[in-house]
Amino acid sequence: MSMKAGSNNRGKAVKPRSSRMPILIGVVVLLILVISSSAFFLTQKHTTSTAVTTTQSSKPIILYVNQGNALVDTSNYTALLNFAKTNGFNTIFFQVYRSGSLLFTESNLTYFVDTAHIENLKIFFALYFTATNQPIPTSIYNLGEDGINLDMSTLSGVAQSNLLTTLQQNYKEGKTSVTATNFTTTLKPGLLILETYQVQNSSKDSYIHSGIIASVEPLSMSSKKVYQSQYQYDLSSSDGVMVFDYYGLLKTGY
Repeated sequence: MSMKAGSNNRGKAVKPRSSRMPILIGVVVLLILVISSSAFFLTQKHTTSTAVTTTQSSKPIILYVNQGNALVDTSNYTALLNFAKTNGFNTIFFQVYRSGSLLFTESNLTYFVDTAHIENLKIFFALYFTATNQPIPTSIYNLGEDGINLDMSTLSGVAQSNLLTTLQQNYKEGKTSVTATNFTTTLKPGLLILETYQVQNSSKDSYIHSGIIASVEPLSMSSKKVYQSQYQYDLSSSDGVMVFDYYGLLKTGY
């Protein structure tokens, strides 16, 4: 940097200082660039990581409550919700109908829905059918649930199709869902959950893919490690994961 003619430094030996100034300025500029680049990289890395986490957690992670294994009612419902939240579930498939019988009153069902939503959990009413003459209980349509699941694998393909069509035509308040043991089913509900846990060999992996939700059963797994491995595979390889069921998790401790 050249000195101005009227500078107070005029006549002094300033040349050594003058030669150092460009170097110092260059070092400062370089440090600023390095710090800025590092901050940008860290910000981008954090953003990417957050996005991945958000995408993963946005998938349905479903806990199925089978009332045939262990009854959950108003007396122990909060324990179910606490368990679901503690273990990373964001959705409950709560069985409210079995073999033609509605298990709870309307006030009970409203309580189940409202309490789940307070805990930021989605709740689907699960309906378990065992015969073609068992109708969908239309009284549950307007209770605020996030969806209705049809569990009807024991019925013929035609009967299953008819039930789903009936539900889709008349239920507009939430999402439709089907749990199926037929891995090549042509049914098209809002959520299609394949009961892949019923096949205990590597060939089942060919049925686990995007477009469906895979499932895992604690009681059929030899260890917690095996269970967790299958759970993670199902979650990462399909559109979500369903655990069948709450009773199995409690019994195994997985």
